[in-house]
Amino acid sequence: MNVVESGMVSAIRRWGEFIKISHTVFAMPFGLVAMLVAAGGWPSGRVFIGVLSCLVGARTAAMAFNRLADWQIDQRNPRTAVRSTLVSKTTAWLTVGAGGVGLVGGAWLLNPLCLILSPLALGIVCFYSLTKRFTWVSHGFLGLALGTAPVGGWLAVRGQFDSWEPIVLGAAVGFWVAGFDLIYALQDREFDRQEGLKSFPARFGESPALKMATGLHVLAACLLGLFGRMAGFGWRYTGVWAAVCVGLALETGLARVEGRRQKAFFWANAGVSLLVLGGVVWEIFGK
Repeated sequence: MNVVESGMVSAIRRWGEFIKISHTVFAMPFGLVAMLVAAGGWPSGRVFIGVLSCLVGARTAAMAFNRLADWQIDQRNPRTAVRSTLVSKTTAWLTVGAGGVGLVGGAWLLNPLCLILSPLALGIVCFYSLTKRFTWVSHGFLGLALGTAPVGGWLAVRGQFDSWEPIVLGAAVGFWVAGFDLIYALQDREFDRQEGLKSFPARFGESPALKMATGLHVLAACLLGLFGRMAGFGWRYTGVWAAVCVGLALETGLARVEGRRQKAFFWANAGVSLLVLGGVVWEIFGK
């Protein structure tokens, strides 16, 4: 590998770290779950490409916007100071634009309703980044943002609101995300207080935050179970749902050990989303 190629690989790696590509496994599987259930199997190639473009585009734009919104704040936080060194602000803004084009372009491939709603979806996923400046329930806004993925996946196939299933799944995702964001925010509790930033842990402390996260995850587990019943799933999904409940309990347990919170945040949450997707695929295609 020559110097130019090495430099390009390094730049791509830094960009990937900047937008945390690895965290795509959180919301994307739920968008695909809703797509598969709405279609009763594998949808057309056009729908799949459109959904994938929307999910990747929305997440990319939202993460890059988050980095830009917190650029100076992150520089003052020892845990996040490296973020602003990964790419330039110009690259970050181009990433926001590219993500937005991916979302709107994917919606254009799908149907008129998705296209009409795409600017609203982009606004919702980006708005979260501003909420910690004025409310300690900012974690709920992140849940709302990621909870739109299943609704979008459903609308991509059906083109209309014709069922409560995506709403229930979206609410489950919202509660789950809000819960794990509470855990994640524990890392910056003292910094947020010093900076005057709003977060539930900064406002109420560690113990109430962990209790709230547990409660939100219980609600998420209940709604995931309800979604399975509404979709008419059987023992395959039920077994996976039980494993998801164990994963959520494990996450809450790990979160109580300060040195393991990063592990709780990534591995437990990646496992939850991928388990649900696997259970749905097993139900639909494994009979």
